[in-house]
Amino acid sequence: MEFLRPATLADALAAKAASPGAVPIAGGTDVMVEINFDHRRPDALLDLGRVAELHEHGTDGGRIRIGAAVPYARIITELGTRLPGLAMAARTVGSPQIRNRGSVGGNLGAASPAGDSHPALLAADAEVEIASVRGTRVVAAKDFYTGVKRNVLEPDELITAVLVAPATGPQQFSKIGTRNAMVIAVAAFGLALHPEQRRVGTGIGSAAPTPRRAFDAEEFLAAELDWDAPKALADSVKRRFGDLVAAAAAPIDDVRGSAAYRRHALGVMARRTLTWAWTEYCGGNAKCA
Repeated sequence: MEFLRPATLADALAAKAASPGAVPIAGGTDVMVEINFDHRRPDALLDLGRVAELHEHGTDGGRIRIGAAVPYARIITELGTRLPGLAMAARTVGSPQIRNRGSVGGNLGAASPAGDSHPALLAADAEVEIASVRGTRVVAAKDFYTGVKRNVLEPDELITAVLVAPATGPQQFSKIGTRNAMVIAVAAFGLALHPEQRRVGTGIGSAAPTPRRAFDAEEFLAAELDWDAPKALADSVKRRFGDLVAAAAAPIDDVRGSAAYRRHALGVMARRTLTWAWTEYCGGNAKCA
């Protein structure tokens, strides 16, 4: 197996163009597991550890630009106040060791339906920056996933960054697993309130062939919320929101949970995250929710 170690992004893109089959590796938290279990045997690994551009974050036109290799631990400590939903999701990823190595770019590249960052990215309307020697393009997160562990990347392309607008309203993330730590999600849900647009964002994880949004639930809730004079939500609104989120999923039965359980869990998580987010929007007044 060939091991490629570019020092700059330009070199990395050139290497990917010359060896389209090379598998990018930064933290290695997904790739090395697949190699160790002989689920993947690539001809080459493209080590991105020395490409400084991928390990930085900054601003781009009002949005936060997170380099593809910025680890979860830094998202939590350095971006947690501006991207609370993504930080919440990052805190649920694996162990401290994995959070120090794994990244959102790696999560996107693996495109697992159970990836923890996906629901938060979808709810926040994130975009994925993709580059090759041919140029750079930006794809909305909702359009990035094409199937189970498949995405829109062409063979010569690399994920270079994720673009996310700073939160303007409450964000929440919830995940259910077979235990409390170091676990793949049985189901996950992300919620973001966008008050300036009178809009709601959602993200469903581990309950469909790809991460996805619950568009009907978003439209229903956005119309029901009193954005200017927040007041207590009727139980019927919470239940309907949960039902619409569950209906947007397309889960399967597997060793971690049944399809029926996943749908039920999504409904519960949708109602709970809505309660938490709306309480925060009301200034912490629990009676408002």
